[in-house]
Amino acid sequence: MERSELANAPCPCGNDNTPNAVVAQPWSFLQALLGIAGLAAWFVVYRQLEPMATYLTYGLFGLTAGSRLGGAVQFFLYDSPKVMMLLTLVVFGVGIIRSFFTPEKTRAILAGKSEAVGNVLAACLGIVTPFCSCSAVPLFIGFVTAGVPLGVTFSFLISAPMVNEVALVLLYGLLGWRVAALYLGTGLLVAIFAGWVIGRLGMERHVELWVRQMLASGAGMPEERLSWADRIERGKGAVREIVAKVWPYVIAGIAIGAFIHGYVPEGFMARIMGKSVWWSVPVAVLIGVPMYSNAAGIVPVIHALLEKGAALGTVLAFMMSVIALSLPELVILRKVLMPRLIAVFVGVVAAGILLVGYLFNTML
Repeated sequence: MERSELANAPCPCGNDNTPNAVVAQPWSFLQALLGIAGLAAWFVVYRQLEPMATYLTYGLFGLTAGSRLGGAVQFFLYDSPKVMMLLTLVVFGVGIIRSFFTPEKTRAILAGKSEAVGNVLAACLGIVTPFCSCSAVPLFIGFVTAGVPLGVTFSFLISAPMVNEVALVLLYGLLGWRVAALYLGTGLLVAIFAGWVIGRLGMERHVELWVRQMLASGAGMPEERLSWADRIERGKGAVREIVAKVWPYVIAGIAIGAFIHGYVPEGFMARIMGKSVWWSVPVAVLIGVPMYSNAAGIVPVIHALLEKGAALGTVLAFMMSVIALSLPELVILRKVLMPRLIAVFVGVVAAGILLVGYLFNTML
C-alpha cells in the first residue's frame, strides 16, 4: 500500500470509521416500548448480581466466608457479569452518540479554529469520536492536511484513547462518580496541556515529509442522513463488534483482580504503591507504557489495587499510561512522525501523567 493511501485505508482491527450502510427504518412506538422494557429488565438483573454471587460462592459452592479462595471467587462471580453488563450498555449508548460525530465531521469542526479554542475542543471531541490505534495514522493525516494545528491534532490524539468512555462508566460503576470525575477531568487536562506544549515547540518539520506534501482533499465524505432506527442499529453493531473483541481482556482483568482481592494481604499495595512511596508513580508509568491492554481490561485490576491500599494517584497514572501511551500506537504513529516528535509526545504526556499521580497522592 502506498503511503498516500493510508488516509483512506480501512482499519484492520475491525473498528472501521466508515460504518456499513444501514437501511433506514421508521422507529415505531412498539420498538421504543420494547427498548424501555429491556432497560428496566437490565436494572433489575444488575441489582441482583451481588446477592447472587454471594449465594453461589458461599451457598452453592460451600466456600468458607472470609477465606482467600472464597473472597476471590465471590469477587470474580460478581464483577464478571457486572462489568460485562455495564460494558454492553455503555458501548450501545456510545455507538449511538458516535453516529453524530464522524471523523470527517470532527475534522471539519476543528479546521480553522484558533489554537487556544482548538486544544480544548479537540480534547472534548476525542472522547466521543471513533478512534483506535489503527486509525491514528489516517486521522492524523486528515487533520494535518485540513490545516488543523499540530498541537490541536495531538490534543485530539491524546484525549481519544486516554479519556475512554468505557473506562469512564466502568470506573463509575466500580468505584463511584468521584473517581470517574477525577479520571475525566485530569485526562482532559493532560490532553489539553500536552497539545498546547507541543504546539508551542513548533515541531511541524518533524512530521514526515510525505505527509506535509499532501494537499487537503477539500471534499470529505458525503454527510449521512440517519434516522433514529439507523442510530439504534449503529449502537447494536457497536455492541456486536466491540464487546465480542474485548471480552477476553475483561475476563482476564477480572481474574487478575480477583486474585489480588483474595490473596494479596491487606495493606501490601500501600507499601509499594502508597502515597509515601515517592518512586511508585514513575514506576507505574514505566510499567504501563509497554503493556498492551484496553480500558475494559485494566479497570478491574485498578479496582482490586485500590481495595488493597494502593494510592489513587498511582493507579490513575498506571491506567493512563497503559491506554494513552501504548506501544502499538507509537509504532503506528512512526509512519507519520519522526522519532524526535514521537519522543517529545511521549515525554510531554508522561510528564502530565506523573503530575496527575503526584497531585492526587498529595491531595487525597
